[in-house]
Amino acid sequence: MSAINQTTSQVQEFIILGFPGMRDQESRKILFAVFLAMYIFILLGNFLLIFIFISDRNLHTPMYVLVCGLAILDLVISTNTVPSMLVVFKLESRIASFAACFTQTMFWLSLYSTESFILTLMAYDRYMAICNPLHYPNIMNNSRILKLMVCCWVGGFLSATPGIAYTLTFSFCGSNKVNHCFCDYSSVLALACGNIMIASYYGLAVGLSVLVFSLMYILYSYMRIISSVLKIASIDGRLKAFYTCGTHLLVISVFFFVAGGVFISYRIPGTSVDMRIMGAIFQNVFPALMNPVIYCLRTKEIRDSFVKTLRKTRVLPKRI
Repeated sequence: MSAINQTTSQVQEFIILGFPGMRDQESRKILFAVFLAMYIFILLGNFLLIFIFISDRNLHTPMYVLVCGLAILDLVISTNTVPSMLVVFKLESRIASFAACFTQTMFWLSLYSTESFILTLMAYDRYMAICNPLHYPNIMNNSRILKLMVCCWVGGFLSATPGIAYTLTFSFCGSNKVNHCFCDYSSVLALACGNIMIASYYGLAVGLSVLVFSLMYILYSYMRIISSVLKIASIDGRLKAFYTCGTHLLVISVFFFVAGGVFISYRIPGTSVDMRIMGAIFQNVFPALMNPVIYCLRTKEIRDSFVKTLRKTRVLPKRI
C-alpha cells in the first residue's frame, strides 16, 4: 500500500508510469530490449574512447581532453536516466522517493546545460587552433582546458539550481503519478499544487537561453573558422581543417537538433504524450550513442590509436 494520501498529505514518493500508450507487456518487452541494447553500446563506445585516450599519450592534447570529457559526460547523462527507464519497462511502473525523483530531475537539467557548454568550449578550442595557431599552444593547454571543463560542469548545475529550488517551494498534495519514463522536470512540475506558470516559463527560458547562447557562439566560431580556412594556401591544410571541424559539427548537429526537436514538440498543440516522452529519451540517449561512433569513424588519430592499442594487446597481429 502506498505511503501517500493523495488528498490530504504531502506526496512522499512518485510512481513513474512510462509510456501511456505502450503499457502492454509486449510493447514493454520491445522497449526494454531496444534501450538495454542502446545502453550497452553507449557504455562500450564511451568507455572505449576513454580507454584509447588514457592508453595513448599522443592524444593527451586539449582537443582530445575535450573528447574524453564529452565521453564521460555522455556516460553520466545516460546512466542518470536509462537504468531507471529499464526498471519501468520491466515492471510496468517504478516507485521513486521524493528526494530521488528531484535528484534525477536536477541531474537531467544540469547535465543538459553542461553538454551545451562543453560543445561550446569545443568550438572555442577549434576556433583558437585554426584562427590563432601561433598563440594556441600558450593559450590552450591541458591544465586550462580542465579548468574550463570544470567551469562548464559548475555552470550547468548553477543554471538548473534556481528552477529546482523554486519548484520545491510548491506543495505536492495531489496525484503522484508521473506520465514519463523518468523524473522529467515538466512532468514532475505538472503535479505541483498551485500556479506553476512562472516556474514553467522560467524553466523554458533557462533551457532556451542555454541552447541559443551556445548555438549562436558555435555558429559565430565556425563562420570565423571557415573564413580562416579559405585563406590557407595548401589544399591539404584546408582539407585537414575541414575534416577536423566536420567531426565536431556532426556531434553538435546530433545534440542541438535533438534538443531543439524536444523543445518544439512540447509546444506543438496535439503532440502525443508518447512522442514527447520519446523525444526527451532520445535527447538523453541518442547523442551519447552517436558521439563515439562519429569520433571513431571520422577522427584518424583515434582510429590509428585504436589499431595500435589492439596490436599492443595482441588482439591484432603486429606489422612485420
